[in-house]
Amino acid sequence: MDFAIPSADDSLIARRSVLANLQTIVVKVGTNVLSTTDDRLDPARIQALAEQLAEIGAKGIKPILVSSGAIGAGMALLGLKTRPKDLPHLQAAAAVGQAQLMHTYDEAFRPHGYHAAQLLLTANDFKNRARYLNMRNTLLTLAEYQTIPVVNENDTVSVDEIKLGDNDRLAAMVAGLLQADLLIILSVVDGLLTGDPTLATSQRIPFVTKFDDDLLSLVGATKSSRGTGGMKSKLEAVRTAVSAGTNVIIGHGQHPNILRRILSGEDVGTLFQAESSPVSAWKRWIGYTLAPKGKLFLDDGAVRAVTQQGKSLLAIGVSRVQGEFAKGEVVSLLNSAGEEIARGLTNYDSQAATLVAGKRTEEMLKTLGTVPYDEVIHRDNLALTSPLV
Repeated sequence: MDFAIPSADDSLIARRSVLANLQTIVVKVGTNVLSTTDDRLDPARIQALAEQLAEIGAKGIKPILVSSGAIGAGMALLGLKTRPKDLPHLQAAAAVGQAQLMHTYDEAFRPHGYHAAQLLLTANDFKNRARYLNMRNTLLTLAEYQTIPVVNENDTVSVDEIKLGDNDRLAAMVAGLLQADLLIILSVVDGLLTGDPTLATSQRIPFVTKFDDDLLSLVGATKSSRGTGGMKSKLEAVRTAVSAGTNVIIGHGQHPNILRRILSGEDVGTLFQAESSPVSAWKRWIGYTLAPKGKLFLDDGAVRAVTQQGKSLLAIGVSRVQGEFAKGEVVSLLNSAGEEIARGLTNYDSQAATLVAGKRTEEMLKTLGTVPYDEVIHRDNLALTSPLV
């Protein structure tokens, strides 16, 4: 599809607005940025990154680093030539590499008066509301000291059931957790391009005022050579962050002084502006942190009620139930085309939801014998997730 490339002046104006009054910045850096071609950590690049993060902290802005690189570092130390395919060997590489990664960061921060503070997280830390808030409190408390938190997924214990997937998603979730003003994703591309990065005709898009699902058509699902994500993964993280009220910039992490250039307002990378009406912290947790356990397919009337009228989801609007879930778990709400429009905490488990789907309240009473809730999902526990609804 065709995109109008904004002028340099328009891009600079947008960036100045975003960079004004920054308080909290999350910086995500990928494996390919941090390491050499043989998967060894590049100390010079990490030192340059540490120096720029320390400068951000010295300005009174709280920097949080989400860093990949543990598995790659472990591979080099263990003499592995290729990335392991099985989980035990991946976790072994992560266990060895994480220690090396944190040591390298701490050594890089110390000349600038900072220490690295390690946080290793899994999806379970975000699923549990108490642990979620405890993470937030820990990160905010670390800001009182001369520390720079370094966040990574806990690959040494993560299995599919508790795995976040990639650090782009983790960075967006951390940004939402802290209500960060800006998320900077450093990769090995100049930003979002109008086409294939290998083609000379592809142009950088300086900024995007509103995230549109059609942006995903610009990229494929190809993963980077040593990381776990690609540009599609980054755009999905961008969608999560901007919906929660965080501005995002994707930039080239191997370019010298990239953080300095971004924070000075230079027209580098791609800026994605945050939604003007972000969701509340509670709904941000529901819609953009928790993985759905099941699916509820809605008829057209229920879709309109939920997305346009701000109403709760009633059983009569549910056409089909898919998956197994317990009461209180997050489920995905889909339209008749199978597209997700929202997520919410269900008042009924999957068995009861199946029994009452498509029924009015009086019919629900006959079926269940009691109706503890009129709504399958109350609007206070429902978060819209599609920008196109």
